[in-house]
Amino acid sequence: MGKDFAFKEVFRSKIKPASVEEMLSKIPVFEKLEPKELRQVASIVHRRQYVAGEFVFYQGDPGLGMYVVEKGKVGIVVAGDDGVQKEVTEMNNGDFFGEIALLDESPRSASVVVKVDSELIGFFRPDLFEIIEKTPKTGLKIVVKLAEMIGERLRNMNNEFSKLGTELEQLKQQKEASNEKVNSKKKAAKK
Repeated sequence: MGKDFAFKEVFRSKIKPASVEEMLSKIPVFEKLEPKELRQVASIVHRRQYVAGEFVFYQGDPGLGMYVVEKGKVGIVVAGDDGVQKEVTEMNNGDFFGEIALLDESPRSASVVVKVDSELIGFFRPDLFEIIEKTPKTGLKIVVKLAEMIGERLRNMNNEFSKLGTELEQLKQQKEASNEKVNSKKKAAKK
């Protein structure tokens, strides 16, 4: 009971299934689920209200699950090496974040701060494991979709790194060409 009980108490209030099902059906993690499966997920997710300035979680906290912004606005904030917090993106109604924590309990890579009073839907690892235990087919759909999303992000990051590598190589060649011109001019000036 301990930790799981305390955790569930924080997110005690349940969402009206109809509105939650509709919202969940638009979230990529759940978009392949049948209506019956969406009802199952909707029956175990949690809603919590946050006030502006409140943190949902902090960078470095253990990853416990994902969140969907039902209403409101949150900022994703990363602390640099100098400790200065920088907002990297903003999430609004229908956006979601933290989904990798459903698969991995690694520390959070960013903090999330509420920008205006907001309502968030929480779906956590114990919820996913409950679904996997009760209806493995539904759990498998969710896990496969998470894997697809992670794969797509990895491919996108690889493409971005490739582009950056190409740009860096071009800049390096331009600098070398510029240095050669400068050295040629210096040699010509010495003569």
